[in-house]
Amino acid sequence: MIPLLHDFEGETVLVVGGGRVGARKARRFAREARVVVVSPDFAEADFGGAERVRAAMEPADVGDWLDRLDPMLVVAATDDGDLNAAIEETARDRGVLVNRTDQHGSRDRGSVVVPATVRDDPVVVSISTGGASPALSKYLRERLEDELAGAGAMAELTGHLRDELQSRGVDPADRRAVVRDVVREDDVWTVLRTGNTKPRQIAREVLRDRALTEK
Repeated sequence: MIPLLHDFEGETVLVVGGGRVGARKARRFAREARVVVVSPDFAEADFGGAERVRAAMEPADVGDWLDRLDPMLVVAATDDGDLNAAIEETARDRGVLVNRTDQHGSRDRGSVVVPATVRDDPVVVSISTGGASPALSKYLRERLEDELAGAGAMAELTGHLRDELQSRGVDPADRRAVVRDVVREDDVWTVLRTGNTKPRQIAREVLRDRALTEK
């Protein structure tokens, strides 16, 4: 499998299954997409603001639901293997991406693995074992969370630096050197992780220290 990041803004995700697994998937995609969860019952869990439709979907009904909602992705998260299989098959036949939560290891075409994710916007790091070991993905995610603290602010800072250096006509090689040095500077990471200083302010200070500010 090849990892990709996909923008779900304005798209619909259909989650079939109202248990805790379905709730977790709904929360994940509700950050961007319209999420519809279809199930005869719903767990006492946070569904992330997803629309919940109380209905008992049968294998023969899957096509009608796909026609009605036109989802970008379908998540088969029920405890009924036959229904999950029908969801997977129908989605594949219609060219709809599918994530089947009761299968691990090898995947058919059109299958999607939802990875463990560490997020410090706009930085996103995803970890996947191809569905073979969710426990390992979770462990690695937990180890990376502390390491990536401040990564979002660093991305914002280096973005400001690149723009400022380019506007001043600084040579591309020098621009790259400045940004590379800042990314590797432990003191900058320490300041960013405090959250007390704005990245744009730090960018100005870096430029001043390097005598690259306007005269």
